[in-house]
Amino acid sequence: MIKESALDKILYQIKKIIPKSVFEFFQPTYHRILAGLGATRYGFPSRAMKVIGVTGTKGKSTTVYMITKILEEAGHSVATIGTLGFKIKEKEWPNTLKQSMPGRFRLQKFLSEAKKAGCEFVVLEVTSEGIKQFRHLGINFDTAVFVNLHREHLENHGSFENYRSAKLQLFKVCKNNHVINCEDPNSGLFMNESAQRKVTFGVRAGDVHADTASTLAERSEFSIGTEAIHLGLAGEFNILNAIAAIATTSLYSVSYHVASEALAKIQMIPGRMEFVQHEPFRVVVDYAHTPDSLEAVYKALKPASPSRLIGVFGATGGGRDKWKRPEFGAIAEKYCDEIILTDDDPYEEDRKQILDDIQAGIMSHAHVRQILDRREAIETAIRSAQAGDTVVITGKGSEPVMAIAGGKKIPWSDRDIAQRALVR
Repeated sequence: MIKESALDKILYQIKKIIPKSVFEFFQPTYHRILAGLGATRYGFPSRAMKVIGVTGTKGKSTTVYMITKILEEAGHSVATIGTLGFKIKEKEWPNTLKQSMPGRFRLQKFLSEAKKAGCEFVVLEVTSEGIKQFRHLGINFDTAVFVNLHREHLENHGSFENYRSAKLQLFKVCKNNHVINCEDPNSGLFMNESAQRKVTFGVRAGDVHADTASTLAERSEFSIGTEAIHLGLAGEFNILNAIAAIATTSLYSVSYHVASEALAKIQMIPGRMEFVQHEPFRVVVDYAHTPDSLEAVYKALKPASPSRLIGVFGATGGGRDKWKRPEFGAIAEKYCDEIILTDDDPYEEDRKQILDDIQAGIMSHAHVRQILDRREAIETAIRSAQAGDTVVITGKGSEPVMAIAGGKKIPWSDRDIAQRALVR
C-alpha cells in the first residue's frame, strides 16, 4: 500500500516554513535532488524491467489498463501505476493519493516492489505535473506513448505551450520506442524526437489503424487487417485507446490476435463509461474532466438516449483550470436535457462559486439545478429518471476519495452511491 510516509510529512513541514518566493526559486533543484535520491535509495529498479510510460490529456488510464491486459494475455507479468490504482501481478489496491503519478520516493519504492515480485513490465501514467516535478527522472523508460493533447492544467503550467513541452520531456528521456497518435494536431512535435523505433497509430491513419470501425450504444467493433476486435466499451475514443494499446504491445511481439482476445474480455473499465445500470434507464459513471472528454461522453451517450440525458457534474476547486468551468456549462447545455451542478473536488475553494462559474456558461437552459452535496445530487438525478433516460455522472470516475477543505480527503465512490440510490 502506498501512503504518506514520515519523509512526506517532514518535507511538507519544511515547505510550510520556507517563504514561497524562496521555495519557487529553488523548486527545480529541490525536485531534481529528490528524484535522484529516490532512484538511488531503491537502486534504480526500473533498469531491471521494461517501463512503458503513457502520456496525454485524456485516455491515459484506459490505455494503461488495456496495455496491461494485453501483456498479461501474452503471458507477461505486469505492474501498473495510475489513476485507476496500483497493481503488481495479481495484487491490486486503490490510488487514494489524488496523483496519477506518485512522488519520487513512492514511485521508486513501487518500482522496487515490482522488481522483487519478478515483473517484466511496468505500465504507468506520466503526467505533466509529474514531469514538471521531475518524477520521471531516474526511471529507465523503454517505450513512450502519446495519446492526445488538449487544454488542461493551464494555470499550473502558465500556457498550453508549456503544458505541451512538459509532455514532450518523456520522449526526450526515452530513446528506445516511441508510439504516437498521428491524428493529433500536435503529433509532429513528438515525431521530431529521436528514437530507435517509432510506431504511429490512429483510428483512420498511422502504422496501426482501423480498416473498419463502428460504435454502438454500449460497445464498439473495429478491424485491423484480418483481425476483428470486439470491445465491450462505447465511443470512438475507446477504439483509439485500444489501437494505442495494440500498437504499443506489438513492439513486444504480441500479435494482433492475442491483443484481440485480451480486449474482448474487457467489458468495463472502472469509472470510464461505466454502466451502473442499463434498464429501465441507464446510469453511467465517467471520469471526464476536460471539455473535450465531457463532450465525447455526451456524444457517445446521446444517440442511445431516446428520452432525456441527465448530466450530473461539477469542477475541481483549488483554482485548478477555472477556464474549463463555463465551457463545461456550455457543453452540458448543448447535450443535456437536465443539468445538476454539484461538488467535484472543492479543496479550499468556495463550493458555490465553482458552480456559479459553471452556470455562467449556460445561457438559456431552463432545467438546471445546483445541489452542493454530491451524494444528494446523484440521488436526485436517479429519482427523477424515467424509462429510456440516461443519467451520466462525470468528473470523478472511479476515484476513491474526494478532496475537501483543510487538506482532507474523504472516502468516495460515485458508483457505490449510484448503486445504493437505485435499490431504494
